[in-house]
Amino acid sequence: MSGERRVLVVTGPTATGKTRLGVELALELGGEVVSADSMQIYEHMDIGTAKPTAEETRGVPHHLVGTVSPFEDYSVSRYVQDAGRVCDDILRRGRTPIIVGGTGLYIESLIAGRDFAPGGGGELRRELEESYDALGGEAMLALLGESDPERAAKLHPNDKKRIVRALEIARSGGSISEHDELTRAAPPRYDARYIVLGFEDRAELYKRIDRRVDIMVERGLVEEVRGLLEMGLGPGSTAMQAIGYKEIAAALAGETSLDEAVETVKLRSRRYAKRQISWCARYSPALRIAFKKTPDFVEALHRSTDFFRELV
Repeated sequence: MSGERRVLVVTGPTATGKTRLGVELALELGGEVVSADSMQIYEHMDIGTAKPTAEETRGVPHHLVGTVSPFEDYSVSRYVQDAGRVCDDILRRGRTPIIVGGTGLYIESLIAGRDFAPGGGGELRRELEESYDALGGEAMLALLGESDPERAAKLHPNDKKRIVRALEIARSGGSISEHDELTRAAPPRYDARYIVLGFEDRAELYKRIDRRVDIMVERGLVEEVRGLLEMGLGPGSTAMQAIGYKEIAAALAGETSLDEAVETVKLRSRRYAKRQISWCARYSPALRIAFKKTPDFVEALHRSTDFFRELV
């Protein structure tokens, strides 16, 4: 693929310094940051999503941060459209897109240029959801098997969302299996180079995550969640599913104590980091930087720029 489509991705589990290195690389390479964080996209959610401050961005443009109302149900398909448009504009201006974040599905889908199958939505989706509730997962899965047996064989009867989605596609005369096959065969949209951050000692990463949660609480996470609830944002909304928000919301509703909620946030954050580490193992070509106790960003920047330039 032409170097004109080359992008740099800075990823890794939470609390590894992705924001800091992304800014350093943007300054060094003449780039702009494109966020790949499924929750930083929302407005009014700053502390719990660790959005970069004006001081941290150091004048580097940051795209797709705080651009969507928390009342919207943002999706990976919308991200691919939005981020693709931003990356193309950055490239047209002769600059380098630095994609920074830990939402693996967003990153993978953007780089691949994944074309998401259209769905009926609206009335059709409501009809299928009502049918699922009335008939049950087994019956709806059997119905899906008549038109897309390959997809049906991969789904569990309790997976309402994916069953309904697959039936939407089937009603449109296609199948998700066929669409996914065509998508996998297509060349990637961008030529990506990956910088994957981490720590040599997993226990050190977990300690950093715990400290980060404590700092969020000190900076006003509880007040931030209370403000969202007072705005009318329901606990079932997509935005409120973010780690740190749903747990604090439960505490504010009296379902648990604040101390218990904070400990749950730490636990779920550590589990999420573990999943992120597994996801990042698939990236190639990748430079994997494993910090010791204290991240060395000078060395990380040096190694990262060398890695990016030697592959240009």
